[in-house]
Amino acid sequence: MTGRQTEPYGRPDKRQAIMRAARRVFGRDGYARAGVDTIAAEAGVSKRTIYNHFTDKQHLFETVALEGAHEVTAAIAQIMDRHLHKIVDLEEDLIAFSLDRVAAVTAFPDHFALVRTIEAEAAHIPPAILRAWTDAGPQTGHLRLAPYLRRIAGQGLLEIDDADRAAAHLTLLTITDINQQTFYGAVPLPEEKVSVIIASGVRAFLRIYAASSPPGSP
Repeated sequence: MTGRQTEPYGRPDKRQAIMRAARRVFGRDGYARAGVDTIAAEAGVSKRTIYNHFTDKQHLFETVALEGAHEVTAAIAQIMDRHLHKIVDLEEDLIAFSLDRVAAVTAFPDHFALVRTIEAEAAHIPPAILRAWTDAGPQTGHLRLAPYLRRIAGQGLLEIDDADRAAAHLTLLTITDINQQTFYGAVPLPEEKVSVIIASGVRAFLRIYAASSPPGSP
């Protein structure tokens, strides 16, 4: 067989070492400046080994970005289900959900360093990568939140005409506000300030969308 090998022929441990190193290097140096030589040195492998697993730097970056996006999306999906599958107290449940959603950012520091790279260098990253990352990643998290809000509205606790838009509003008032102030966890805020931002964001959301006569009200 001639030519470069495709991923299934490479050793999984080498591939994972390359992925971890690439995530660190891309997050630290950015997409344009990061070199395959640097990634190889960070991973402790040869440059040829990288090309045994990945076609080129663009392929490596796309793979790393999408894998991280899927991991974060899966973690947030679990948080959604834990807090919003069954509502006990809507305000308290939305606050608890939003706090855990914020905490998820600090659980994936290398991925969110990559997110900072993507936002800073969007004009230099191939459009196909940007589209794939947007579709897979937390950027579209509100679309996965929408069915929960629709179900809560069906219980008579919210009044919403467009669940996708309502989910986007909740996201903007809570997680997006925190992410913008912390640069995706790079500059942490005191816990008490995070709690105040989240609580006020949830209350603002409920002032817009809470049902005027929730079930059980006199």
